[in-house]
Amino acid sequence: MTVIIGSDVRKIIVACDAGMGSSVMLAAQLRKQLKKFPVTVEHSPVAEIPADADLVVCHAGLADRARAVAGAKPVVPFQIFLGDPAVEAILKAIKEGGVIDV
Repeated sequence: MTVIIGSDVRKIIVACDAGMGSSVMLAAQLRKQLKKFPVTVEHSPVAEIPADADLVVCHAGLADRARAVAGAKPVVPFQIFLGDPAVEAILKAIKEGGVIDV
């Protein structure tokens, strides 16, 4: 199990498979919701997750592939692109300094 404190997150990667549509929209939504915090949100193909990512967010169907590329970095899988409880928990942890437990 990987744990990271929300206030320690500086770079979130929204990883996707094809790079079209929903994951780009999620990255934009996270960027908007975190604009008051020192957090960068980027979009990346799952096979090209940057080494400097603090946290990786991806659809549950891509989680195993993301973990293989991300190494020890926390990977948070979600089921739905907007309003998913896992993504909401990340936002809350970053805003309040809570724990992101994966």
